[in-house]
Amino acid sequence: MNASSVWQARMKAMGPGLLWAGAAIGVSHLVQSTRAGASYGFALVWVVIVANLFKYTAFEFGPRYAAAMGESLLEGYQRVGKWTLTIFLILTFGTMWTLQAAVTIVTAGLANKIFGTTLSPLGWSAVLLIICAGILTIGKYPLLDKLIKVIIIVLTLSTLFAVIVALGHGPTARVDFIAPEVWTVAGISFIVALMGWMPSAIDISVWHSLWTIERKKETGSAPLLKDALFDFRLGYFGTAILALGFLSLGALIMYGSGENFAQSGGAFAGQLLSLYTSTLGEWSYLLVAVAAFTTMFSTTLTVTDAFPRVLSRSTELVFPGKFQGKDNKQLYWIWMLIVLGGGLVIIGLFLKGMTLLVDLATTISFLTAPILAYINYRAVTGDWMPEGTKPGPKLKLFSLISIIFLTGFALFFLVWRFIV
Repeated sequence: MNASSVWQARMKAMGPGLLWAGAAIGVSHLVQSTRAGASYGFALVWVVIVANLFKYTAFEFGPRYAAAMGESLLEGYQRVGKWTLTIFLILTFGTMWTLQAAVTIVTAGLANKIFGTTLSPLGWSAVLLIICAGILTIGKYPLLDKLIKVIIIVLTLSTLFAVIVALGHGPTARVDFIAPEVWTVAGISFIVALMGWMPSAIDISVWHSLWTIERKKETGSAPLLKDALFDFRLGYFGTAILALGFLSLGALIMYGSGENFAQSGGAFAGQLLSLYTSTLGEWSYLLVAVAAFTTMFSTTLTVTDAFPRVLSRSTELVFPGKFQGKDNKQLYWIWMLIVLGGGLVIIGLFLKGMTLLVDLATTISFLTAPILAYINYRAVTGDWMPEGTKPGPKLKLFSLISIIFLTGFALFFLVWRFIV
């Protein structure tokens, strides 16, 4: 195969990895990474690197399984045993409303600040979710795929440019500033919250596998394993770089400034934009606003699609033969109403406690990460995987090491938080 054919094959496969990036680059980057830099400077760079390193295999196994088997990880879970699908659904029900609420309220806070209307954060959340549902109704997966590609390009360019400008400006910490301790209960709790969605919750590996199947339907051709992995790695390592970019912005612009983040989404968004512009200059407002809003809107849009997609397919698997063909579209919209409705209820309850909501959602994701990582490992190492598609010995070993690390750190946090 010549270079032109290779590139065409990769372009056909490209899409799910960028959707994954759109879902991942959100609260974990704009909120948690920026807070990490603002609160601890560059002291938590290692957390971002370690989280991306030890979660790599769990995420990689999503597109690997889908490309090799032509089905989603949900079918893989069922092959491992119905207990795995049950565990996944329990974890999904335990996190879906909180996750949907967390990404939506941050987006609503930014929208409220940027567009300057009198609409309440809850009202903005409802408007944004209606817009997302409308986009998915009109264009379905193809429009979602195209929109995210544009958003990711805008986001990447605007964020990298902001980092370059901030580097030229230099740090802004006060002379009398005393750096906070990292190894305290508060510091460890924040590290766990940062790791929870860094680069994202491992649930997204299942979303990725479903998007891979949708991309196959759209293009009419199944992606080769190497092309599906290229698409994934482009999105994965791109999000890692952007996470370091947002942490750098927080460290260079906010660290030691004396400002503390507000708890409400609207106030947080205002602080974020004003701190950036007061340091970089008023000219940067549009740049920062575009970067921040596109970051969060892409996440809200992909999450709005992902949970109903996962839950509708799960329903078909749990009740085989009862929900097939035309009914699966109805299931998708029924689950969307349930997820979005529950998300709005959570937003109403946590309206003035956005950072608390974010920390709660990310901590839950971190504590459940080892379980999902292990199930993903079982799915891609089973006898049903075609020859040559299973992870090699080194990747399997690294996956097991990663699971041990995630388990150990989760246990360490629980002991530190509740026993010591």
